[in-house]
Amino acid sequence: MATVDLLFAALFNAAVLFLVTAGLQLIFGVQRIVNLTAGSLYAFGAYFGASVFEWFSAQGGPALLLLPVLIVAGLLAGQVGFLVERVLRTVYGRDEAFQLLMTFAFVLMFQDVLRYVWGAQPRLLADLPSVYGMIAIGAFTFPAYNAAVIACALLVAGLLWWLIDRTPLGHIIRATAENRQMAEALGANTRRINMQVFMLGSMLGTVGGALVIPTTAASLEMPIALIVETFAVVVIGGLGSIRGAFLGALIVGLLRALSLSYFPEMEVMSIYLVVVFVLVLRPYGLFGKAAA
Repeated sequence: MATVDLLFAALFNAAVLFLVTAGLQLIFGVQRIVNLTAGSLYAFGAYFGASVFEWFSAQGGPALLLLPVLIVAGLLAGQVGFLVERVLRTVYGRDEAFQLLMTFAFVLMFQDVLRYVWGAQPRLLADLPSVYGMIAIGAFTFPAYNAAVIACALLVAGLLWWLIDRTPLGHIIRATAENRQMAEALGANTRRINMQVFMLGSMLGTVGGALVIPTTAASLEMPIALIVETFAVVVIGGLGSIRGAFLGALIVGLLRALSLSYFPEMEVMSIYLVVVFVLVLRPYGLFGKAAA
């Protein structure tokens, strides 16, 4: 594989990883919950996105609207985060074991829902990205759809930075993350903040799943495969850091592309060798904060 093709494949993988991991990091940063359902939300977004676009096509909708339809489908699928958060609300402030068990229970429930609604067979929107054609730069060409997904991830990164650092809501979110009791004393509605943050994190995960479905099959194995890479990104970048999610996704995306191209049997090991290396040198990640 040419170097440019390899780099572009890495950027596409990193873009999807960033969308999912940014949601996970956002939720942990505010609510201090390690959301194991991130992979399940990703898979749900993929299945739901495929079904919505199939319905849209059956109604005579043009294939050129693939990208916006999938984004809308992902946003709609993310509304399931409302139900998940209402249940998780019962374990806020309790021992971390309760939180992990609750989110793992959701993983199992999502798995059964996916199997019941869509069956055990993988689903794929085959060849649809080709409607956008290819982008040519000199002697190199790459799919325009993949470039659009990368652009979407960069846009989301910019919007998250603007939301958290430049808006009143972002200031409240940061205050809640730093000191919940003080934020409540100053009048912040932390219950509403929890809901808004969890919904935003869920929608990022489901949009990531919806956007990836034209390039890979939706399957029941998606949650586990994704969560392995997602938590590698979290460890490398630092738990709770959006900047860490961005850099960690780039590192894992590049490692995965290199491994699949040259050493397929080392795909998972190569990622976790870097994870071990980071844990040894900087246990709280590249942008994480050391525990007090």
